[in-house]
Amino acid sequence: GVGSRGSYLTKVLMSVEGVEIPALCDINEENLAKTQQDVVKAGRRKPEGYSKGPWDFKRLCERDDLDAVLTATPWEWHTPVAVAAMKAGKYAAVEVPAAVTLDECWELVETSESTRMPCMMLENVNYFKNVMMVLMMVRQNLFGELLHCEAGYQHDVRFVKFDNNGNFLWRGKHSVTRNGNLYPTHPIGPIAWWLDINRGNRFTHLVSMSSQSAGLNYEITKKFGPDHPNAKLRYALGDINVTLIKTHNGPTVTLYHDTQSPRPYDLIFRVQGTKGIYSGTLNQIYIEGRSPKEHTWEDIGPYEKEFAHPMWKTLGPVAQDYGHGGGDYMEIHQFIKAVRNRTQTPEDVYDAATWSVISALSEKSVANKSAPVDFPDFTRGKWMSNPPVGIVDA
Repeated sequence: GVGSRGSYLTKVLMSVEGVEIPALCDINEENLAKTQQDVVKAGRRKPEGYSKGPWDFKRLCERDDLDAVLTATPWEWHTPVAVAAMKAGKYAAVEVPAAVTLDECWELVETSESTRMPCMMLENVNYFKNVMMVLMMVRQNLFGELLHCEAGYQHDVRFVKFDNNGNFLWRGKHSVTRNGNLYPTHPIGPIAWWLDINRGNRFTHLVSMSSQSAGLNYEITKKFGPDHPNAKLRYALGDINVTLIKTHNGPTVTLYHDTQSPRPYDLIFRVQGTKGIYSGTLNQIYIEGRSPKEHTWEDIGPYEKEFAHPMWKTLGPVAQDYGHGGGDYMEIHQFIKAVRNRTQTPEDVYDAATWSVISALSEKSVANKSAPVDFPDFTRGKWMSNPPVGIVDA
């Protein structure tokens, strides 16, 4: 997939020394031709193009000159492409979420286990500078015992849900039929690393609740008039979803999903422990006994130096020139490193399944009056002995 996201990731891939791109696939031949030329303009050989229908990626995956396959398609194609790549003996990199349904999550896990090929969901927020700083703080016990984390995908993305005529694009179609937290991996990925999920801890169950749906009706009426068919449509997706998650070791998590109302971008990232708290929204911190004033937020500046992640010290000057605060470069760098060394990816297939399945579980809870829904254990008990994710270096 080489639309907006895929064509950009192609450029990020080419920025990593030694990476070659022998093939590209997209059913949109215009996007395919443009990205092929982008590769040529970068001084590389023109990639072979695959565009013979939506399943042509299977032919691409069967090539014998590929080490890895990356998919940046609409959500419903993430699992099929990743599965085809692993079955063909390739490392799989997949954009977020890695799967839409519970069955797809299990399919990813079982395919990775049976083929012994890693599958890395490209969750770039895990590599944000402040997120990795907090990971260092957690490992050094700055917050004490963690009690609660709060985060959310709070991003006004109405502009990617319909075109200039008010007709829905692929992402908007999900708003018509689904109601829950449809995009949980940006907020939950970092929290899962902080709380050692699948590595000594696990999510046990969740409850979820959505507000009414009004934002898209208001937006389409405003831009295209009250008589536009989509202005009168009844949308399933509540404008704001709140999901509460319980973990085996005790800490709780609050997740928000808000993509249809006007607001500044905010992932929240609040971390509360027995010794103190960090707020990503404020980008401030309070540590009892260390902060200068009692019950008063402190500037994060001095902590950014003391707890800077080693990967940001090494790769930061390069990464900061790329999107999402450098997270895009960091995630691609780590994926390529794993492929080259034939090692497990830092975000493994169990992460991909556990973080992605929140969508399906939240939909089930919302549909049943916010009833509790259990998390499946994709690790089949291995979470109890798995070590925490390594402090990833460069």
